[in-house]
Amino acid sequence: METDNTIKLLLVDDEVKFLRAVSERLSIKGFDVTTATSGDEAVEAAGKGGFDVAVLDLQMPGTDGAQVLKILKMNHKYIEIIMLTGHATVDSAVACTRLGAFKYLEKPYDFDKLVAALKEAYHARLEKKFESNQKRMAAIQKLSMQQSPLGLLKALARLDDDEK
Repeated sequence: METDNTIKLLLVDDEVKFLRAVSERLSIKGFDVTTATSGDEAVEAAGKGGFDVAVLDLQMPGTDGAQVLKILKMNHKYIEIIMLTGHATVDSAVACTRLGAFKYLEKPYDFDKLVAALKEAYHARLEKKFESNQKRMAAIQKLSMQQSPLGLLKALARLDDDEK
């Protein structure tokens, strides 16, 4: 059974040998790793997955890492994204940061720095989720004092819709 502090990681790279090697090393470190070899496969996996953090290669055939970053951030409110690329430029780093990337790391990568970045990203995700839950609880408390039971249920449904 998975513990609450296991980091669910989506690892995406079109270089299969690299992907397999990094995945194995991260699994040994205790991460719950799912891999994808394309942007489309990553988006599909994320739709099924509930991931905490994703590590994306920037340059991939088809849907590239920046496009996947944008899609994941749009559809998964709390996921944190780390870009890991062998084609780093200042422009791509700025663009990915603007799209919501948590970190931007270059290949060849330092494994310990990647692990540290993954843990930082996970903690940032937890903080965002906690903050959101605090605001949500305050809104629910306020609503519970102002609404009839049926009105409260309708207001809670609207809060749920806003959360998506």
